[in-house]
Amino acid sequence: MIPVSLLVCVMAAWCAVYLADTLLRSSATHRIGYESWLASRGLMLSPFHVRWQTAMFNRLFAYCARINPRALYLWFNSGLVFGIVAMLGSVVLLIKTLQQTLAQMTTDNPRIGGQQVLQVVVPGVNLPTSQLAYFFIALLLSGVIHELGHAVAALREQVRVNGFGMFVFVVYPGAFVDLFTTHLNLVSPTQQLRIFCAGVWHNFVLCVAALAFLFLLPVLMFPMYSTGAGALVIEVVQGSVADGPRGLTVGDIVTGLEDCPVRGVEDWSSCLSHLSHTPQTGYCVPVASLQPSWAHGRAFKRLDGTMDCCSNNSLTDLCFSYIKPQGRNSREREYACMPVRKMVTGTRVCRTDDDCAVHSHAASVCVTPSLENQTRFIRVTHPPNTHMLFVGYPPHLQYAVSLTNFVPRFGFLHLDLPVFLETFCKYVVSLSGALAVVNSVPCFALDGQWMLNALLEATLVTVVTDRQKRELIGFFLLLAGSALLAANVALGLWMVTAR
Repeated sequence: MIPVSLLVCVMAAWCAVYLADTLLRSSATHRIGYESWLASRGLMLSPFHVRWQTAMFNRLFAYCARINPRALYLWFNSGLVFGIVAMLGSVVLLIKTLQQTLAQMTTDNPRIGGQQVLQVVVPGVNLPTSQLAYFFIALLLSGVIHELGHAVAALREQVRVNGFGMFVFVVYPGAFVDLFTTHLNLVSPTQQLRIFCAGVWHNFVLCVAALAFLFLLPVLMFPMYSTGAGALVIEVVQGSVADGPRGLTVGDIVTGLEDCPVRGVEDWSSCLSHLSHTPQTGYCVPVASLQPSWAHGRAFKRLDGTMDCCSNNSLTDLCFSYIKPQGRNSREREYACMPVRKMVTGTRVCRTDDDCAVHSHAASVCVTPSLENQTRFIRVTHPPNTHMLFVGYPPHLQYAVSLTNFVPRFGFLHLDLPVFLETFCKYVVSLSGALAVVNSVPCFALDGQWMLNALLEATLVTVVTDRQKRELIGFFLLLAGSALLAANVALGLWMVTAR
């Protein structure tokens, strides 16, 4: 469900704005001055919507439209082709997304929901409140670049731009350009198509540019940050399994999980996934170090059928199982409650006793922590500190810390700078790509409506000579596209908020 506190804050802010606007408009003293002030600044207010428009950027748009006409012609023709392909592709993608949503509604398999390319984003529900700034800035940037494409393409086709503006609807920011409709109706359908496709084309280019920057970030940051030497801890969740005096701290560099090397965040995630789905590893311990007093604990079965032998809930001891050195032929396992840090510090991992014989001249035995089925014992290597010892469900360890691939070369560098750039680029890729897809859909009130109308006028004139019939064909196509988009949004919103 949507957090009540967030909903209350948004509603209270809009109620305050709307109340102030109503009082000023109804005041005989301040009404004229207030409306003049709004008009002079290009502001318009309505319930849950504030809009600002200006002509101050028109010269900039005109300058961009005059740069290398030949290159711009090729540029916007490429956008025309992309827009037509994107219009068809967006319909296919929405149909596939709708099928996945319906399949997820009838199953409890979480993997189906994770495979969806498009998802409805609700702040505070599936968008962390700590990342709202990334979301809104990236959304605004994507909207501005989108409208910049429309403005430059329009001026290049001799269509006047009345102004550029920004708006906020509820909590979502956006941008728009106001084109002179008379000029727009006078140009050919192909010219209109270049103008209407320019927005989604620029969103696609921005998405590719952000993706390239994200890919090249290690190279660009190389003089200041190194990569490949481990995963740097930038945050530890307070009270989590990684918190504490012998846990992880901000600035630690994790280089391994058991025998799985960690060179970056991707390795950290893959190692935890691997350890979650493989049997618990053992540790080579010299037979001489197995004190007789440890083996006298009485083993008992847990509810899941696994064995335990430490009944005192000790924080320093753990139940280990091994094959008794004198009885290896019988393959009977012994259980002993042992001091865990002493047993595993500096020891090799193993699967069988034969693994220990290969690497050690002294007689050694492979001892394995006896844990519940889904629980794992994991040694986290973060030199020069001693190992952090973790006992629990591996995904809990993943959620307990935030890591980055970038390790600062100098002490004055901030740990979060690469993380900020990475996160922001990911949001730009996601949101700019989503705007390109959604605006390509042949749907009422979106770019896809005008793209479809211009496309039909450019291609069906010789086939369907009656203009009203062409408009009727366009109407039914737009109706189908609108229904498809509305179904995706409605079911997606229900999946996010109701489940």
